[in-house]
Amino acid sequence: MLNHRELNALNTYCKRYRISKSEFIRQAAMKTILERFDKDHPSLFEDDSPNLFRSFGEK
Repeated sequence: MLNHRELNALNTYCKRYRISKSEFIRQAAMKTILERFDKDHPSLFEDDSPNLFRSFGEK
């Protein structure tokens, strides 16, 4: 999952800030997942900024 340098950085970080690796990985994974879900949520309008002055049915 991680190469040698990434694992070394993770171990150093966790020792320095006294957190468990499993807790850190779980939080990082869930943060990424929830941010993606939030970004990709369905919306009422197809485009990000609806234009109220556009004719109905016109795209």
